[in-house]
Amino acid sequence: MATTTKQYGITPPMSVALPEQKDIEKNAELIEELKRENNYETQEATKKRMSTLALLQRCLIEFVKHVALGKQHSPQQVEKYGGKIVAYGSYRLGVYGPGSDIDTLAVAPRHITRDDFFKHFPDTLRRLVTEDAIGFLVPVHDAFVPIIKLQLYGIEIDLIFASINGLESVDKTLNLSDNKLLDGMDQATVRAVTGPRVTDEILRLVPEAKTFRTALRAIKLWAQRRAIYANIVGFPGGVAWAMLVARVCQFYPHAIGATIVSKFFFIMKDWKWPQPVLLKDIEPQKGNDKVWNPALYNGDRKNLMPIITPAYPSMCATYNISQSNKTVILRELERGAKITNNIFFGAGKWSDLFEKHTFFTKDHKYYLSVIASCKGKDDIKAWSGLVESKIRILVGQLELIKDQISLARPYVKGFARAHRCADEANGNAVGASGAEEPPSGGNFHTHTFYIGIDLTPSAQKNLNISAAISYFKGVCQGWQDYDANIHFLDAVPVRAHELPDDLFDKAKGEVKPARPPKKKPLARPNGDANGASTGPDAKRPNDDSNGVSAGPDTKRQKTANGTTTPTPAATVTIAPA
Repeated sequence: MATTTKQYGITPPMSVALPEQKDIEKNAELIEELKRENNYETQEATKKRMSTLALLQRCLIEFVKHVALGKQHSPQQVEKYGGKIVAYGSYRLGVYGPGSDIDTLAVAPRHITRDDFFKHFPDTLRRLVTEDAIGFLVPVHDAFVPIIKLQLYGIEIDLIFASINGLESVDKTLNLSDNKLLDGMDQATVRAVTGPRVTDEILRLVPEAKTFRTALRAIKLWAQRRAIYANIVGFPGGVAWAMLVARVCQFYPHAIGATIVSKFFFIMKDWKWPQPVLLKDIEPQKGNDKVWNPALYNGDRKNLMPIITPAYPSMCATYNISQSNKTVILRELERGAKITNNIFFGAGKWSDLFEKHTFFTKDHKYYLSVIASCKGKDDIKAWSGLVESKIRILVGQLELIKDQISLARPYVKGFARAHRCADEANGNAVGASGAEEPPSGGNFHTHTFYIGIDLTPSAQKNLNISAAISYFKGVCQGWQDYDANIHFLDAVPVRAHELPDDLFDKAKGEVKPARPPKKKPLARPNGDANGASTGPDAKRPNDDSNGVSAGPDTKRQKTANGTTTPTPAATVTIAPA
């Protein structure tokens, strides 16, 4: 009697073959390479994570009690209210490693509000720990999902909040998978509980959790090394990559980790986007809940690479992927397919797959530096986070110049720098906000974000992108906490050879691009074809005519520590070589 294989996902499997000896050998090699790459955390470090989460749990209980007593609830009631810290993301999936942050959700009963959380939770935490335990704590009220970003005992934590309307108390055994808990929730709270619900659904929908985890560790490492892992700037984030790997696991339910990695590239490089990636059928919309539906919502029709969350209400985890980022992702998938094919034919090794990107060393001739600066160290954390969250808007504005710009690719993170400014001139070099300059002198803190820019063959000699930059600045300066005397923002085009030295890891052999040689005009005895003089007194063409220019008023100044900080003019132009 033939046995049937359980179907995972919305289609039958592509293959139910069992692993062969070669698959087993390549899987062992993959795991060894992941260990060499320091992808697994020590038991001691994991215990530290667990104790940190336990501390957050105690803090949540104390916070709920404090707020409830302040609202005149009786002490007897307060003791019953409870609360629960729910970890999700890479920690819940079991693919965290050294330095990984922890995504957490604080679940509270209905009488505790989001405003209560942002007002009282930070102070409650500070009362429970020593001052040096908290590296930083930054509330971000106006994020798509309001969040507190903090570092506790050296572990970075993203903490979001949800108040459950239907619950007067929250027990530690609470299961967020129950759809009835969504009744009466506002959209911000629905988005908050979606993270844990999606994580649990992913684990439920994969054939073999161990295989899924091995493959996901490899794909996450590959995406990070190739600089295509960052939801905030429009690349897939951790949950999106996890769903892609889970879908491949559904296609090959009996395969092992290394085989899944190989099939991942084989399938995803030829995926028929914008056909969505689904782990299960989308549950129909109920009431006023918004469920991903391109037939109904114009915004959903614009998704370029839709990867749909399996928990109700289904959402697109990759709604912010730009055309440029899609181009880069597809290019990297092609590269990954070639490398894994070589690995299985014995002509390559896993370390080839994990080679670092060449974003700064060779990928682009031109870059746009976006510099967020503040004088106060505490101010820069929130301001730079706001600016980073809007980088994708600047990318979108640059992509509108499609006849001139073929690619606008954001780097996946910003670079923090500190500057000592001794005088007025140096103080003005750190940052500018429209017509205003930061106060002179003192210390400045900057976060710089880079966008690699490729021009089309028909790009104009002087391409003006000042309108895109002005629009971007206006969006950032519309932040509710924006203060023109505190927050400064620059956007400066630079060539590859002008990039700061600290972007290059010389210890690992990274070489900063060299300044291109100037083109010498052909000498003619009596001038050129147009009668222009070519003698010794003839003027050399301006070097910026063949590169990146910030306009006629561009000036470059140095801070006291020697770091060059460009100050942009009102008109920003890019000139192709």
